[in-house]
Amino acid sequence: MMRKSVIAVLLAGVFLAAGTVGQSDGKEAYPTKPIEIVVPYTPGATMDLLARLIANTAPKYLGQSLVVLSKPGAGGSVAAADLISSKPDGHKLMITTNFFFAMTTKTQKVPFNPYDLAPITNFLEYRNGLIVKGDSPWKTLKDVLDFAKKNPGELKWSHTGRGISQHMYGLLLFRKANVQTTDVPFKGSAEMLSSLLGGHTNASFMVYGAVGEHVRNGTVRYLVTVGERRYSNLPDVPCVVELGFPEVAKLPTYVGVYAHKDTPEPVKKTLIDAMKKTYEDPEFKKRLDALGEEPKFGSPDFLREAIKNSEVIAVPILKEFGLYVEGK
Repeated sequence: MMRKSVIAVLLAGVFLAAGTVGQSDGKEAYPTKPIEIVVPYTPGATMDLLARLIANTAPKYLGQSLVVLSKPGAGGSVAAADLISSKPDGHKLMITTNFFFAMTTKTQKVPFNPYDLAPITNFLEYRNGLIVKGDSPWKTLKDVLDFAKKNPGELKWSHTGRGISQHMYGLLLFRKANVQTTDVPFKGSAEMLSSLLGGHTNASFMVYGAVGEHVRNGTVRYLVTVGERRYSNLPDVPCVVELGFPEVAKLPTYVGVYAHKDTPEPVKKTLIDAMKKTYEDPEFKKRLDALGEEPKFGSPDFLREAIKNSEVIAVPILKEFGLYVEGK
């Protein structure tokens, strides 16, 4: 009888252990399946490239694969709606910017609360600027503005959606220069570049990561960048501050990973820790540098502060240009 009792106790222990594999403090382990990263722009855009870099490295620290999904449209609102309507268990994430909150969702009526997105980790700051074709007769920003002054409304420049930072860069710059232009929105960088190279648009505000190879081979060139100082990878290109447009430099764009607000705190912590390790991974850092954007790690608090600061600047601009949608 004693032997049978001992065996029964051991078996009970085995079943108890089996029942707690993958659990901690009575909660289901995370992640339990592949994690989706929703990208709000088309393949080839910097956000898409960043998501794929994360998907290549983060599995080492999460123990599950990451799948990149492209859901372009409405400046990121389609992707955000997809995440917000999903189960808040950390198995679906999104790449977006601080200006999605400060501008995009304030220029359209969206069927969700954007603050149902919770910041996890920032990975980079965009290096943005105005580009033209490599064989364009315009060699400087002054050349572009002179053309626009002589030909009101004929300068066609593109961006990836009204109410995003690239759109604001153009509106601010051309308004300050007192020229009339025509802006053309696209769903992603690939479409913008194709239009520019095909001669359908004259210029474009684009991030370096999406056109770096074309810059290096001379297919396109930057005339001005939007930072407060020249970018290290474009040392010969003047920044907006140098050329008399300091207002444009007040809109830095940070790109990071977000989860559903109601994601359990232990899951958020797991994600934050894994994303920090991903950012610090030597091979990831090497590939992130190769994108050509400005690597910039940021905590959830950093992103919350960035969103708050960008709203302070962006909302008055949106109201000035008549783009602000009331009732936000």
